[in-house]
Amino acid sequence: MFKFSEISDMCIKCGKCIPECTIHRVNPDEATSPRGFLDILKGVEEGEIEVDKTFKDTVESCFLCNQCVEVCPNSLPTDFMIENARNLVAKKYGIAWWKRAFFYLLRHRWAYDLVSKLGFYFQTCGFKIEEEKKAIRSRFSLPMLHKGRLLPAFRKKSFLKKYPEKIPAKNPTKKVAIFIGCLANYNYVEVGDSLVKILKFLDIDIFIPKKQSCCGAPAYFTGDFDTTEYLIKKNINYFESFIDEVDAILVPEATCTAMLRKDWEEYIKHYMDKSWLERYKKIQSKIFGTTEWLYKYTDLEEKLNKLNVKNSSVTYHDACHFGKVFGIKKEPRALISKVTTLKEMERPDVCCGFGGITIQSEKFDLAKKEGMIKAEIIKKVDAEYVSAECSACRMQITEMLDKAGDNKIFVHPLEVIAKAIEGK
Repeated sequence: MFKFSEISDMCIKCGKCIPECTIHRVNPDEATSPRGFLDILKGVEEGEIEVDKTFKDTVESCFLCNQCVEVCPNSLPTDFMIENARNLVAKKYGIAWWKRAFFYLLRHRWAYDLVSKLGFYFQTCGFKIEEEKKAIRSRFSLPMLHKGRLLPAFRKKSFLKKYPEKIPAKNPTKKVAIFIGCLANYNYVEVGDSLVKILKFLDIDIFIPKKQSCCGAPAYFTGDFDTTEYLIKKNINYFESFIDEVDAILVPEATCTAMLRKDWEEYIKHYMDKSWLERYKKIQSKIFGTTEWLYKYTDLEEKLNKLNVKNSSVTYHDACHFGKVFGIKKEPRALISKVTTLKEMERPDVCCGFGGITIQSEKFDLAKKEGMIKAEIIKKVDAEYVSAECSACRMQITEMLDKAGDNKIFVHPLEVIAKAIEGK
């Protein structure tokens, strides 16, 4: 068993983690506070607490927003503890068949491609398409899917299928690879389209690795460590084939970036041979969130400033896996503020409440409670759009704004920038 006590004993019970803890905000119970989680996990290790249905319900309630990690005086990795606890639950109770089916798609790109294509052609059978929101609304209730819920729409062609593997620049200054992420690949394809336009604008060579697999985040956060390790190994083996040829691997998704740059390292250190860590470190140093890299390593900000375009207004939401995990807050704002009027919301770092597969399905009541808090914050801002560098946030915020009666449209920061470039 994972040694929970090694971290639990470092908790000084100061309570700094509690005021902004996402699950504690919507379910104020000491058991589901970060320090409560740590005590419970130590109790499991010492045999005082059973891995039973109550334990399962408790550890599956965490949103993994990393707020506790960000404010903890000892920087305790409570998120990593929860992920290991969920692995204990998965070993005892198994993983629901429909989650296992989804993880099969994550392992096998060909199967995901097929399901996505079928989804595109048949989605109108059970859903109403809302093109402006890039979403589909369920016409009737299904297991764990209530009538009226908004989900990401399937697209005719995925991002990885739309473009050639190599897109050369005329006078390239750099060369980058794109790790697109599953939602941006199959549902929100305009994210990748926008990144390609921006890189062309900067005269940067583009490499689109066609054999890339899912980062493994959905499986990891659910406790399926077998799928997690399979995807880590598969991706590392593939990344090694081109890592020396690129300056960076750009990731337009907060959760994918955190998984590739932080969670892989934690998992490899604890569960894989040390030779994998040595191989991974070389790759890790080149993984960046898109706006972070574009801001730090290109002259995009200067070029956008010269466009002299500000024809819309945007409010920006700090996705947990950028703002809390990496402190990436300044970079996206600096770029989009050059081409749009940026209007700050009161508390941009409040979690949107997406929370992962289990929260979105079996515990959607929690997702809705937190999501409506975020929606009301966004609703107060007089802006046309809301933006964040995360498709999971996009999915959640789009639905919650719909429920709150707010007509703001969600756009990725890359879409904001690409639109300005197109207009000149």
